[in-house]
Amino acid sequence: MSTLALTGMETEQLKNRIARFREVQAEIVRQVRRVIVGQEEVLEQVMISLFVGGHCLITGLPGTAKTLLVRTMAQTLGLAFKRIQFTPDLMPSDITGTDIIEEDPTTGHRTWTFVQGPIFANVLLADEINRTPPKTQSALLEAMQELRCTVRGNNYKLPSPFFVLATQNPIELEGTYPLPEAQLDRFLFNTLLGYLTADEELQVVDLTTTTHVAQADPVTSAEEILGFQQLVRMVPIAESVARHAIDMVRASRPTDSTAPDFVKKYVNYGASVRAAQFLVLSAKARALMKGRYHVSYDDIRALYCPVLRHRVLLNFHAESDRLSQDDILNRILEWKSAPRGE
Repeated sequence: MSTLALTGMETEQLKNRIARFREVQAEIVRQVRRVIVGQEEVLEQVMISLFVGGHCLITGLPGTAKTLLVRTMAQTLGLAFKRIQFTPDLMPSDITGTDIIEEDPTTGHRTWTFVQGPIFANVLLADEINRTPPKTQSALLEAMQELRCTVRGNNYKLPSPFFVLATQNPIELEGTYPLPEAQLDRFLFNTLLGYLTADEELQVVDLTTTTHVAQADPVTSAEEILGFQQLVRMVPIAESVARHAIDMVRASRPTDSTAPDFVKKYVNYGASVRAAQFLVLSAKARALMKGRYHVSYDDIRALYCPVLRHRVLLNFHAESDRLSQDDILNRILEWKSAPRGE
């Protein structure tokens, strides 16, 4: 289905780019490990978001190092980092910026001047994104999809690369506003942060209760990251693997004839076409990170839940039976196994 786009590029040059990709990937992990303990799956998904050029929603309990992880990643990447603490009184202009009137002291002539908001960064941490009303949340919609924002009819291009890494607390519901489905669909992953093991918690205590201050050093640049994103898109995927990804996404839609009975019973709305695009693209990044030059069925299935869990809307039957999105998606994985021979 897809072939490696080698037009105009020597094979040796491509090998060097892949070698550099793996070198940077290993160094990112090494630097992050100086600050963050455990959470291997979460770190992998955040790195895939980076190499794909997607956005990541990080859901976790308080004190699970959500904010620290994002800040450490930004330091490691050597990118411009901004943080927005989302609150109920936050306005869209607090995110995008606004026009102000400036007066020339010599001529007295007044002009409109645009003052950039914190959205003009490479890595934007949207901390507790579900604590602000939908009107303010929607200020991110255009930025996340088009990599630009509109203020008073003027269009402004955002820095490249641009990542939104948003955090939310799954248990504190008072004073929160659930994210609109249109915005949720723009996140590549909904990554879940759980508790650490006892040994990992001991490492955290040893790391954070002394005079030593852990710090990550930058290992790459914005230009190099953009090059990695192009490299990931060049990874080939067989038609059979791509079709398996599409079949898995379509199986989450209760209106699809191929969907299993339990999906038709418990799901109101399934995943969009964007889910299939993101599933294939993230699988390409995972394949390259695992040292392979093609996408396997395992890549598709490993990323199925984090890509789809925020795109599947359950009905009251699922709620009454206390089923979550992950329960349904894992049942789909059991129901439809990977084709043999891979």
